[in-house]
Amino acid sequence: MNALYSLGIMIFTALAYLVSPFNPKVMQWIRGRKGWFAAIKDKISSGEKNIWIHCASLGEFEQGRPVIEAIKKNRPGYKIVLTFFSPSGYEIRKNYQHADCISYLPPDTPRNASKFISLVNPVYAVFVKYEFWNNYISILHKKGIRLYLISGIFRPGQHFFRWYGSFFRGILGKFTHFFVQDQQSSDLLKGIGLKNITLAGDTRFDRVMEIASSARDIPGIKKFRSDEKLFLAGSSWKQDEEIIAKYINRYPERMKWVFAPHEIDKTNIERLERLLKVKSARFSEFNDSSSEARVIIIDNIGMLSSAYRYAYFAAIGGGFGKGIHNILEAASWNIPVLFGPNHNKFREAVELLELGGAMTFGNYDEFAKILDTWIDDEAAYALSAEAAGRYVRSNTGATGAILKVIG
Repeated sequence: MNALYSLGIMIFTALAYLVSPFNPKVMQWIRGRKGWFAAIKDKISSGEKNIWIHCASLGEFEQGRPVIEAIKKNRPGYKIVLTFFSPSGYEIRKNYQHADCISYLPPDTPRNASKFISLVNPVYAVFVKYEFWNNYISILHKKGIRLYLISGIFRPGQHFFRWYGSFFRGILGKFTHFFVQDQQSSDLLKGIGLKNITLAGDTRFDRVMEIASSARDIPGIKKFRSDEKLFLAGSSWKQDEEIIAKYINRYPERMKWVFAPHEIDKTNIERLERLLKVKSARFSEFNDSSSEARVIIIDNIGMLSSAYRYAYFAAIGGGFGKGIHNILEAASWNIPVLFGPNHNKFREAVELLELGGAMTFGNYDEFAKILDTWIDDEAAYALSAEAAGRYVRSNTGATGAILKVIG
């Protein structure tokens, strides 16, 4: 089975080379791995103490980030070697200041895995959420190097838990310890005979509270809000915006409104502006002459997490597409959140709905009913707002639980 697995990796890599001229993201994946050995060797030296952290992509990096920064603080003499599988993670975080060496993970062939681990020679390794590369894991195990999975989450349908999954269960058996997000994951692992498990929760909660504690002031948003309530549509997409804009056009005076679109290119901003029948202003152009505006459109990247501090309500985009964006950043400010119907794969969305800290809408009428209730019934609003903030606060602490074990 090991040979078949390695053959599959080689076939996958060969196909990536064939497809790369026609797919820019695959081309990045190929080019990013060229010369990986020399690039890593240039950043680390023999005799140093290295810790290897691996993330599939950007989302997993955000989950691993609190742990990375805690390790860096607690063990300043150690170097962090951070690897990514996906270009969407590497390209955005390739200059991350708390890692000493950042690289794509070479394809999981026996030769690459052996070279990489011999070069990095980590004190221990941390994989975030998932990523179960057999050759890397096998060599770490053979060398007696500790391997941890953090923010892990498992589902019954995964091949680890099927009748044919003995090979994959063997991979899990080589981990030193699992830190999982929920009870179901813990139960599934115990069901296949694993005992080295801690129900630690999700490190993203620690991250969003850290972000909230360091949020910056945005005088422009504060001035725009003045003494009115403010509705913030974060990471919004077309379907979200069309519903929200319809409500704004009908009831523009009920509060002030801010959009932070997921895409901020000129064409998309202009499309959003055309949806609005009331005066709007782009944040980059907002000044005293914009005082009559009822809507601001944030046309930059990096402001959203701090802007939530000024909101009374928040709608999070993506729920009419592949899935919602980060709802925890808004909820951490004791703000009830709304989002579209495609949210069932997101544990935090399902749990927040159950607690009453969030509501979901699939059309304009549902959106309007929710918002009208929160506006007209202060007690209902207060219960939802309190539930949202309490949910985030009660789920913090995963980073501390992890550090107690891994050191």
